[in-house]
Amino acid sequence: MNLLLHTCCAPCLLYPARYLNGEGLTFAVFAANPNIHPYQEYQRRTAQLAAYCQSENIPYYEDTPYAMRDFLGAVAQEPDRRCPICYRMRLKKTAAFAQERGYSHFSTTLLYSRFQNHALIEAIGEELAAAHDLTFFYHDFREGWVEGVQRSKELGMYRQQYCGCIFSEQERYDPQFQKRKKQ
Repeated sequence: MNLLLHTCCAPCLLYPARYLNGEGLTFAVFAANPNIHPYQEYQRRTAQLAAYCQSENIPYYEDTPYAMRDFLGAVAQEPDRRCPICYRMRLKKTAAFAQERGYSHFSTTLLYSRFQNHALIEAIGEELAAAHDLTFFYHDFREGWVEGVQRSKELGMYRQQYCGCIFSEQERYDPQFQKRKKQ
């Protein structure tokens, strides 16, 4: 198996990379994250991810150019339904890149997050795998959540407080959304 791992940021890569290495699996990292806003946040996350991959000798690829406008165009009419659209956009780019580069499998560090919909990610991954003649590698990386958080703090990594999209940032910090959560 050679695996292309969609990765959103360095802290979310720590545990999945340790797991994959422990299983003796060959993998490369692919950053395809048009959802991350603002642009400086995107740059900060990708720079840290690229630096970490280089320090660990993990092959690293980045989807270019930055496609925030594509993301916003796709989700603007229904921001409360953005996550399925975002998963599909990112995994579709990953599957296409994996197929082009001769990878047999692909996966995502979104499966590390306790805040993402794993069943939906897996379903989209399976659908895209079939369309691209690949295998979607599902593993519930949440088992290493605490370990990954701890390790990222030890390494002094920047740890963002929202998934990356402008809507998530608003939900994290805007008092009107905090009131809704409490109801």
